[in-house]
Amino acid sequence: MTTPAVPRFSELQAPRDWATAEFISDLHLQAGEPATFEAWRRYMAGTRAGAVFILGDLFEVWVGDDAALEPGFASDCAAVLQAAAVQRPVFFMHGNRDFLVGDGLARSCGVTLLDDPTVLGFQGRRWLLTHGDALCLDDADYQRFRAQVRAPAWQQAFLGKPLAERKAIARGMREQSEARKGSGAGYGDLDSAAVQAWLQAADAQVMIHGHTHKPAVHALPAGRQRVVMSDWDAAAAPPRMQVLRLSAAGLQRHAFA
Repeated sequence: MTTPAVPRFSELQAPRDWATAEFISDLHLQAGEPATFEAWRRYMAGTRAGAVFILGDLFEVWVGDDAALEPGFASDCAAVLQAAAVQRPVFFMHGNRDFLVGDGLARSCGVTLLDDPTVLGFQGRRWLLTHGDALCLDDADYQRFRAQVRAPAWQQAFLGKPLAERKAIARGMREQSEARKGSGAGYGDLDSAAVQAWLQAADAQVMIHGHTHKPAVHALPAGRQRVVMSDWDAAAAPPRMQVLRLSAAGLQRHAFA
């Protein structure tokens, strides 16, 4: 497979007063899993990080920012984000489940939307942040779907539908996704050549991403690394609620209890 063109990288320079930055992803928050929501709420309220980065799939599904305007689960999530953003910067990167989070939610909550990919300058080093799904090149069907739903025309047409219709469509798409997982089809992995190309173009030694639900540290040529975050599931045995913390000492994983 031909490696696609390297995208444009956004840049974010951490202020000097950030002693730490923390990263989470793939919580897939939904009303039917209250334990994970409650764990996330406690984490967002209690963290002492200089900033929190949510690198995609915070929500299992997001059908439009207007969903948070009526009482319910979406507005409860927005309230958590808003309270956290008062205390410290909160950055949000779109995932493959919540790519319709828009400027309206970000403004109302005080959250900063983060381009995918973004290079974070921290403690004199460059860290490449991405959700990860754009690099799963072997899944051609998903890449076609991704291109479709990320197109402005598709999003405008979808968001123009009544909220109830959008929720019904999202339920159908989620059922299809669950059926696919039930058939044994797991999450694909990132294309190694594309990962290397991105890191080289970004002049970064480490890529941090989620999406695959396979936490690991992958050693790459030229001393580079690919660090994969964990998903969250408070009801699992044992629970999965992992935070990736970046400080002057480097990257460390911490289990949130």
